[in-house]
Amino acid sequence: MEPVYRTIIGLARTVFFVQGLKFDVKGDENIPAEGGAVIAINHTGYMDFTYAGLPARTPKRYIRFMAKKEVFDDKISGPIMRALKHIPVDRSAGADSYQAAVEYLRRGELVGVYPEATISRSFEIKEFKSGAARMAIEAGVPIIPMVIWGAQRVWTKGYPKRLGRTNTPISIAVGEPIAPPAVTDGTIAEPAAELTRRLRSTMQDLLLELQKDYVHEPGAYWVPARLGGSAPTLEEADAMDAAEAEAKAAKRKSDAGE
Repeated sequence: MEPVYRTIIGLARTVFFVQGLKFDVKGDENIPAEGGAVIAINHTGYMDFTYAGLPARTPKRYIRFMAKKEVFDDKISGPIMRALKHIPVDRSAGADSYQAAVEYLRRGELVGVYPEATISRSFEIKEFKSGAARMAIEAGVPIIPMVIWGAQRVWTKGYPKRLGRTNTPISIAVGEPIAPPAVTDGTIAEPAAELTRRLRSTMQDLLLELQKDYVHEPGAYWVPARLGGSAPTLEEADAMDAAEAEAKAAKRKSDAGE
């Protein structure tokens, strides 16, 4: 029993109802009823982690999300994140959070990971970091691909949040588990880089399927350029991310007096 997590889920469902969010969930039977698994999720908005937990409630399970340390440092969100047993990620010391995630997986927990590491401004699937694949291999657990579409309409990077009653449709698809690679005589059948490529390809296919049945508004900021929207292309978005990272690095250097 997890009274805090159950309470938070109840509150979230109430908020979703007030907002008029309309969820379409497919493949929730692919969430294992027991045992550890990496839940790999695409990242298009600030609220998508709240939606990602919905499919896990079919087998009555909870996801422990990996989230940046700053969220845990906040006096309001920090105690809640710790009570929900989420995993803080200190980007300057990532090894500790990685090992914590592996231990969670070995104990039979579901660990939520964003392989893109940051919100995709293009709303396309960005290149993946290899952490999800590496921890699945090390813990010997499957990866469950999950894609969410429509979360970017509620609140995403660079645009005002829309947390009122918007009646926004949000589609979620959970793919079949990708089994952990076999290890023979100390040799891994599918290295992390190869498993990462397969995971990304699978999630791209899932996203394309979701988008087929979703009504997209021509020229809207939340619609990918590929589908007639005004969102930047993946290449343009990557350039924006690189410029932002460079500006942050310069500020840190300036603040340090270097």
